[in-house]
Amino acid sequence: MIWSTEKANDWYTSKGWILGFNYVTSSAVNSTEMWQSESFDIAAIEKELAAASQCGYNSCRVFLQYIVWQHEGNVFLNNFERFLSVCKNNNTTVLPILFDDCAFSGREPYLGDQDEPKPGIHNSGWTASPGFSTADDASCKANLKLYVQTMIGRYKDDERIIAWDLYNEPGNSSRKEKSHLLLKSAFAWARECNPSQPLTAGIWAYKDFENVAIELSDIISFHDYTNVQITNDRIAMLKKYDRPLICTEWLHRPNANTFETHMQVYKSENIGIYQWGLVNGKTQTYLNWDKEKNKDGPPEVWQHDIFTKDLKPYSEAEITLIKQLSGKIL
Repeated sequence: MIWSTEKANDWYTSKGWILGFNYVTSSAVNSTEMWQSESFDIAAIEKELAAASQCGYNSCRVFLQYIVWQHEGNVFLNNFERFLSVCKNNNTTVLPILFDDCAFSGREPYLGDQDEPKPGIHNSGWTASPGFSTADDASCKANLKLYVQTMIGRYKDDERIIAWDLYNEPGNSSRKEKSHLLLKSAFAWARECNPSQPLTAGIWAYKDFENVAIELSDIISFHDYTNVQITNDRIAMLKKYDRPLICTEWLHRPNANTFETHMQVYKSENIGIYQWGLVNGKTQTYLNWDKEKNKDGPPEVWQHDIFTKDLKPYSEAEITLIKQLSGKIL
């Protein structure tokens, strides 16, 4: 059963202001490369999460990958446990994502060596989870349920997990209502586990087909890469649900969506935030979504990310602001 508004708001009050980031290891081009045994990079995770913690971040949102769990089982679970341990050591909670409709590579998820990033292309290697052929195959339903209930059953009372983001951008890749079956099933399977953490799936396109995600969620999560005027309009619209609000993706510097324009707004409104992303790595999300804007070389103004590959700040002023608003420095 969905949490009452009172339970959801009491939970949120107990957490304080959530200041997080979307995290993909700098050495990984996608979630498969991040988690599979041959490329799991614990050394990078330790360094990168420590750098984030030093800025005052207290949470991270991370994409899991069904096919790695399916094929590596306990190895995947052990890698996730190691990741959670590093997060705890850095006072960082985790918001895991179980399913995802983003498929920028145009490929179904696959195991083994992943394609190298394409020059000038933002997030060129990203694949969905579990992949559309699996999501649409009725014979896979039992195993998808097992995946959800294995993850949530194992961690349903674990304080390192702040909440569960069951499905990233359901309906993306032109799927729209086609994703509703897996979305609804994921919530039903998760609720059977009765987790102590809230469940959510975020809106991102602000279209009618996303209403089901709001209706199923204990807390309202959303994505917003727009200017602050539009952001404020969206906040006002979402407040009517009287539930905690968390922006699980933001930061698009070329689109006037910056730390300077948005971070104080979110804190003043008591909206938890997870910007995209952390380190400029193989996902190349510092590049613009529009490849034409990258054709003359790396952009002067990054779209996402706050650290270079050697963990130097993209902007010292941004790091100072993060530290100030997090209370890291007074």
